[in-house]
Amino acid sequence: MTPLDAPLNDASPADAPTCSAKGCREAAAWVLAWNNPKLHTPERRKTWLACEEHREHLSQFLGVRGFLKDVVKLDEWEAPEGSQRP
Repeated sequence: MTPLDAPLNDASPADAPTCSAKGCREAAAWVLAWNNPKLHTPERRKTWLACEEHREHLSQFLGVRGFLKDVVKLDEWEAPEGSQRP
């Protein structure tokens, strides 16, 4: 079971989802759903997690490449069928 599969209120601090930004160990607050159209089918979604501080930076990184599909609060995220988690 990955941290995103576990109920959020049952996760221990060591298992809590963390930000995907390089070197960041802050708690994740956002899910950035994306796909690379050169590699993935249109319905496939990969995810990065972001803390409050890195949400905008990671969104811009994916956005300028045309990869960003959605940004959702972590506690509201429902992974689509067939998506992958970080």
